[in-house]
Amino acid sequence: MIQISQKCVGCGKCTAACPFGALSLVNRKAVASAACTMCGACVSQCPVGALSLPATTAVKKDLSAYKGVWVFVEVGNNGQTQHVRSVGYELLSKGRELANQVGEELCAVIIGSNVSPFFAEMSQYGADKIYAVDSPAYAQYNTAAYANALGTLIKKYNPSVVLFPSTFIGRDLSPRLAAELFVGLTADCTGLAIKDGNLIQTRPAFGGNIMADIKCPDYRPQMATVRPNVFKKVVSAPGKMAQVVSEMIPLPAEAAKVRVISTHFDPPASGVKLDEAEVVIAGGRGMKNKAGFDLLENLAAKLGGTVGASRAAIDLGLKEKDKQIGQSGVTIAAKFYVACGISGAVQHVCGIEHSDVIVGINKDANAPIFNVCKYGLVGDATQILPKVLEQLKK
Repeated sequence: MIQISQKCVGCGKCTAACPFGALSLVNRKAVASAACTMCGACVSQCPVGALSLPATTAVKKDLSAYKGVWVFVEVGNNGQTQHVRSVGYELLSKGRELANQVGEELCAVIIGSNVSPFFAEMSQYGADKIYAVDSPAYAQYNTAAYANALGTLIKKYNPSVVLFPSTFIGRDLSPRLAAELFVGLTADCTGLAIKDGNLIQTRPAFGGNIMADIKCPDYRPQMATVRPNVFKKVVSAPGKMAQVVSEMIPLPAEAAKVRVISTHFDPPASGVKLDEAEVVIAGGRGMKNKAGFDLLENLAAKLGGTVGASRAAIDLGLKEKDKQIGQSGVTIAAKFYVACGISGAVQHVCGIEHSDVIVGINKDANAPIFNVCKYGLVGDATQILPKVLEQLKK
């Protein structure tokens, strides 16, 4: 608990400052109870400097042995052929930038069966080295098996940074590894940068009302998950072939607890997927009803795009949940994005800000969407869109 010296004069300012009610005055002296969390709020309030936090004797870990930026490249399967998920190339592109800043290697880590056909393309996206765990035993994703394989590699080669895609597999695998390695993990990052040798991980916080910068200066590796479509894919080394390090890692006994009996793939949804569409037309509460969304469908059909929605429109039942764009929905990186009747809250903006051209239509001239769009129209979208459609017909 907080330390209180003989200099205490019993002024009571510390008791008023304590948010936990852990301080009281006894015989005109401050006394701390077991409720003290050592938050330090009282220390700065003491006019005579009688309060202090206990000195820490923790010895900082030597981090000099940790080198390299690693990207976990996820292999997907659509029921016919396996492929590297696009987000893997996005992370390699960003990883290349980060590795250049710290002067270290960019390494791709791929686990699966028959993954060698992907080596050349991973190399073109900047990988200096590829760690491959290639075996029929890893053909199907198994949490225990993949965690054991990747954990073994991390303990052997000591990377400084490990990036995961924020997919079903990435979200399952990364926290298990973070707990095993006793390191931090920042989920759903929208920005990554290097400052003073540390990875600065930016993500929405407090319900999306602020953007927080997070760092883990005392532990390695620094780990983060990143949503698809946050970073652009950049072929930085055409024709290059990375060094391939093949590792044979047997399955742990724990992996046998789960067996895949059969796999079922739902038929692909009709139309273009939101996260793959080059043109996205989205509606919010301002579209009012289904007739308003019919206007969006007509516009999307004319422009060869697809329709999305804000959370407010989803909650009103105007669109299916899988069409939600934003922090709790899909992140897009469209070439052309139109927000109709969407105010532009932080939660929505973080899902669209990587689009090339953003157009906002809103009745409120002070709507936040106008702070991020390239073109803005002030007015009722249900009145503006019919005129746009009329012009497109001509």
